[in-house]
Parts: sequence; structure tokens; C-alpha cells
Amino acid sequence: MPTDAPATGDPGPAPGTSPGTDPATGAPAAATDVIHDIGYRHYDGPRLGRGYARRSLFTQSLRAAYGLGRSAKSKVPPALLFGIMSLVALIIVAVAVGTNLDELPLEYTDYAIFLQPVIFLFIAAQAPVAVSRDLRFRTVPLYFSRPVERVDYVLAKYAAMASALFILTATPLLILYVGALLAKLDFTDQTKGVAQALVSVALLSLLFAGIGLAIAALTPRRGFGVAAVIAAFTVPFGAVGALQGIAWEQDNLDAIGWFALFSPVGLIDNVQSTFLGATPASAAPEPVDPSTAAGTAALLIALAVIAGCYLFLLRRYRKAGL
Repeated sequence: MPTDAPATGDPGPAPGTSPGTDPATGAPAAATDVIHDIGYRHYDGPRLGRGYARRSLFTQSLRAAYGLGRSAKSKVPPALLFGIMSLVALIIVAVAVGTNLDELPLEYTDYAIFLQPVIFLFIAAQAPVAVSRDLRFRTVPLYFSRPVERVDYVLAKYAAMASALFILTATPLLILYVGALLAKLDFTDQTKGVAQALVSVALLSLLFAGIGLAIAALTPRRGFGVAAVIAAFTVPFGAVGALQGIAWEQDNLDAIGWFALFSPVGLIDNVQSTFLGATPASAAPEPVDPSTAAGTAALLIALAVIAGCYLFLLRRYRKAGL
């Protein structure tokens, strides 16, 4: 037999009232919220904080620069470039040992300058990997929703890319050093030379990493980032080389060191020639030592570019994190 009352025994709303109202007063009934425990276990472990997150991001970015933790195809370019840098050093060592040379055919401080195309390709290929993918897939806000802050993200990425470049450039120097000692070259001279070169490539790593990351962070497209980074290093180098050649032909030797200030490689060359006793590697037919003023200017410009790239990345990720 039909009935107006619910089957559960609830008499339902009183006549003249609507559901959701108090039957006595007719006013809306107070809502009652219920929290149901559906069995999720609460986390009661240690809170590792920003420091752990920063170190984890640094480690992951450094590994990614060499293709570790990525697909097999992604491991080929960095492994190939690293192999070229090391193979040339091994060949130099073999020549020095096999021919009983009194010194290495190539100075430690000249090694990175001589193999700069390999370094250009490495930073061009890996800088977009470090930052462009996060922009393209919009994962930056996910980082910033955790304890990681903007300064942590930029610092970890910058440090990882600089460390990857330092590994690339310092490893062959150590191969040369060990080979020189095996060839029984003078221990003091070889130690001094490799120490100077390590300081030089440390500055190079910071400078090149900053420039590469700043350019790559401008676009989420990896291809555009690769092309832009290559152009940023090769175009100034070619233009400066042409200007230095013209200065040599016109016997304006002082201008050669000043022209070097307009190229990232020229900045490193000026710094190591002025402060580390290296032989200049300019495009002039013969080495020309830059003036002390040009060398000091190169050091100040390099440090300013490093600081500027870092500040630019902080500003860039202020918007990218939204």
C-alpha cells in the first residue's frame, strides 16, 4: 500500500515544511559535516625540509646532464662529448710518453680553449634539458608547491649545470696530469700547471652554465634553446676572432685583448693569461698578452655576467612559478 513516509521509518518533513528546514521553527537546519576515515595512513616520519629537496634537485639535474636516469638515446650525446674530451687527453699523453717529450704538447690552460666546440655542444644540448622541459610541461609550480622555493630551484639548477661542465673540463686535465707524471715530467711544473687550469675551468664552468641556462630558460622549446645557445657562443667567438685578426694586420696589438671582452671564451682567455700565466690563445698569428687593464676588465665582466645570469634566472622563475 503506498505511503508518503520513507521506507526507513523516517517520518519525513512535517506538512507545510520543505526538506532542509527545522520542523519546529521553519528555519533552515544547520548543516552537519562528517569526516570519514577511509583508511589512509598519516605520515609521521621526519620532515627533511628545503635542504634535502635542494640537494635532491641538484643530484637529479646533474645526473640528467649526463643522461643518467633517462632513456638510452639521451645518454649518447653527453657520453660522446665526454669521450672526445678524454680521448684527446689520452692521445696527448700517449705522444708525450712514447716520444719522451720534456713537456706536454698542449698546455693545461690551453686545453679547454682548444676543445671549446665540444664544450659549446655540451652546454647547448644539456642546458635546455635542465630548464626547458620544466617550462614546457609546466612542472615548475609543482616544485614550488613543496618546501622548494624559487631561490632553491635556481641555485640547484645552476650548481648542477656548472658541476657538469666542470666534470667535462677537469677530467681531461687530470688525465694529462697523471700522464705527465708517468712520463716523469717535472712534478712542480705539472702540479702548478694543472692547478692553474682547474681554476680557469671552474670560472669557465660558472660563466658558460649561467649563459646557457639564462638563454634556455627563455623558451620551453628545446630546439630553439639549443640553437640560441650555440649562436650565443659561436657568433661572438667568430666576430671577435675576425676583429683580432684585423687588429694584428694593422699592428694594433693592444686592441686584441680588448676585443676579447666581447666573447665568453675571450673573457676566460684574458683572465688566465693575465692572472694565471697562461699563453694567450687569441686569433692573432702569434700570442699577444693582454694588458693588465684588459685582463682585470675581463675578470670583472665574467663575474658580473655570472651574477647577472643568476639574478635573471631568479626573476624568470618568479613568473614561471605562477
